[in-house]
Amino acid sequence: MTTSRIVPKAFSVRRYSPEPGTWGKLTARDSVLRKLDWILILCCVVLSLIGSLLVFSATRNRIELNHGDQYQYFLHHLLNTGIGLALAGCTIWLGHRTLRGAVPILYGLSVVLALLVLTPLGATINGSRSWLAIPGGFSLQPAEFAKITITLGMAMLLAARVDAGDRAYPGHRTVVQALALAAVPVAVIMLMPDLGSVMVLGAIILGVLLASGASNRWILGLLGAGVIGCLTVWQLGLLDDYQIARFAAFANPSLDPAGVGYNTNQARIAIGGGGLTGSGLFKGSQTTGQFVPEQQTDFIFTVAGEELGFLGAGFIIFLLGVVMWRACRIARETTELYGTIVAAGIIAWFAFQSFENIGMTLGIMPVTGLPLPFVSYGGTSMFAVWIAIGLLQSIRVQRPLSAGR
Repeated sequence: MTTSRIVPKAFSVRRYSPEPGTWGKLTARDSVLRKLDWILILCCVVLSLIGSLLVFSATRNRIELNHGDQYQYFLHHLLNTGIGLALAGCTIWLGHRTLRGAVPILYGLSVVLALLVLTPLGATINGSRSWLAIPGGFSLQPAEFAKITITLGMAMLLAARVDAGDRAYPGHRTVVQALALAAVPVAVIMLMPDLGSVMVLGAIILGVLLASGASNRWILGLLGAGVIGCLTVWQLGLLDDYQIARFAAFANPSLDPAGVGYNTNQARIAIGGGGLTGSGLFKGSQTTGQFVPEQQTDFIFTVAGEELGFLGAGFIIFLLGVVMWRACRIARETTELYGTIVAAGIIAWFAFQSFENIGMTLGIMPVTGLPLPFVSYGGTSMFAVWIAIGLLQSIRVQRPLSAGR
């Protein structure tokens, strides 16, 4: 009996058998620079530059954060962007196929880093012990790198036999192995607890399975298991008090407006006060008055809404939409299932995290502490998203020359 499968058209793999010696072959006409998706790169750079201005506006008057140096966060954001671009370049140079062979090492390293967070080396920020303290006053968030390694690891397992021509789609045993691989870092991150990152990883897992052509039973089963798991966690009281308070404030925005509901209420006031064109960059009353907590990270979109208005905030959403479109195009045009799955995982990651971050500032999603890709302040997050862009570019660059653009 054949089980139906859903493979989205955007992620369908066009089978192609290249002539010997054409894989990765570069000519003067088809150089690496020529084959890069410059629209994708430009959108990501513009988002990062807009983010630097918004971060500057949110932190320039916060002496408790910048310690008297109003340009500190602004320059750090630009530095993080520069490092991210360098990491993207290194990823393109190495290639996603080379990284495919290094997945076991990268996966093991990400799990070890996540486990170290649970040791005395871990640091608690905003109620979540999801950071790793590094000498020199720096910190690292291993959950960001887990998004990459889970995507690469699951893609490696799910595409192995399909790309080799042994199967038309992943078998049940392969799907179980892929889910077991993802379950380890997800469990560790849940122990921190970092519920927001777990939600993103869940979106990545679903996106990867959907693009791989796995049986629909797995997709429906995972959705059902997710609902049951959430209800079980809630009933057993496994969530921390601050997480319960956030969900309670989401369900009832008028609950404790000076306490658990303060963040979302102030965020709505800031965005609502921007109107169509905004109050002007660096002129927002909510931002200047420091009424919105964590405005340079989780609530960066409130700065855009207040100071750039509906048009400016809409432009940020438009740029994020273009990033998703270009990523979908790369996923569609690649001729190997491995590349398609990796691209699909990145699309699911960016799409869900962007929706969650913007949604929580508008009050349509619970507050989970997820940054807005490329825009929010944060080194580890910036590095991770640019590595993901490097993977997308590598998938595009390493297509067979006759596969089209």
